[in-house]
Amino acid sequence: MPQDRAPDNAPWLNARRLRAQGLALAVCLWGIYAWVLATPGLRDRDHLLKGTDFIHFYTLGSLALEHRGEALYDMRAQTELLGRRVPEAAATRYLPLYGPQVSLLFAPLAKLPYAYALAAWWFISADIYALCLFLIWSTCPTLRHRAGLVFLLALAYPAFWHLIAWGQTSAPALACFTAAYLLLLRGRGFAAGLALGCLAFKPQLAIAAAVIFLLTGAGRILLGALLAAAAQLFVGWLYYGTATMRDYVAHLLQIPQVTALLEPRLYQTHCLRTFWQMLIPWPVAPVPVYIVTAIIVLAVTFRCWRSSLPLALRYSALLLASVLVSPHLTVYDLVILAPALLLLADWLLSNPSAPEHGHIATLSYLTYVLPLIGFTARWTHVQLSVIAMAGLLWILARLPVGRLPERRAA
Repeated sequence: MPQDRAPDNAPWLNARRLRAQGLALAVCLWGIYAWVLATPGLRDRDHLLKGTDFIHFYTLGSLALEHRGEALYDMRAQTELLGRRVPEAAATRYLPLYGPQVSLLFAPLAKLPYAYALAAWWFISADIYALCLFLIWSTCPTLRHRAGLVFLLALAYPAFWHLIAWGQTSAPALACFTAAYLLLLRGRGFAAGLALGCLAFKPQLAIAAAVIFLLTGAGRILLGALLAAAAQLFVGWLYYGTATMRDYVAHLLQIPQVTALLEPRLYQTHCLRTFWQMLIPWPVAPVPVYIVTAIIVLAVTFRCWRSSLPLALRYSALLLASVLVSPHLTVYDLVILAPALLLLADWLLSNPSAPEHGHIATLSYLTYVLPLIGFTARWTHVQLSVIAMAGLLWILARLPVGRLPERRAA
């Protein structure tokens, strides 16, 4: 959210302060993480396996190498394999819910020893993140000569730090959303749909986009998305066979019964469903409240998408909705909001006198930084980042379009 000067309605947000805060944040986050990792062996100073979740993907890749489709959704078999390949991770268990195609993605890395595979995945994830932000930044004319500040804030982004620390797969999801935006900007709806359809490996992130494009009758986008998703699943079926695909579907249907295993630490999640689950003490009530608020979020996003706002603002709203309505979203998945933060920063710099400037700047800043204190929800039972994202989406949907240039690309 870089700015050259502080507008009257947000005097505390300016380039100098953001640069200082970004530098301090980057040094603290990455310095502490480097210290935590600086131990011999695969266990860090907290006695956790380095790379955390990556060990699950390493196991899936190992199963792909052995062509063991029957074990893709067998926790016991995966634990046994893991003990053989990475003895330091023995007895580690993960709930197997990823599509069969994900194991094929990690098969090449599974040929390497775990430490080398993890380092390679860190490098790949960081490169994807950097490339996506560079491509988005290149479409932002008012950010062109602020590359240093943009780079610093991108490096210090807490969601990116979590992505690396967890060894997760959110970087490819970011690539899907980034490619879709760039293609929509060029009016290539079908190709944008292909990019969004690649989210089949994390289908919860595609819910908002699917609903919005269905309601707006974006047939070419939907067709592309369906084809890309079907192609992913077809590759998995072709490699493993029908029995494995049946296991995959069966495990997806069991998700409501295993959410406690899927989300052992609710305070690390940042979506409407878990927001209400933490806030409301009764076990049944959060579900209908989540459904109602998700519908409201989708309705607000639909109104925004149908407006004559620039694509940058409408797509930012879509990304915010993708996070909010996702039934499962852990802190590392917030990395998909990086394009929205860049696009909103560009709009803020282009519209310094807009009455909504201060509200959008403040809420963008909070969306960026609040995941740092998400752990406080353990005691407060309120995930503040969700409130900030919902507020930002609401402000975007209420922008007076009459003052803004119409630049529809989708």
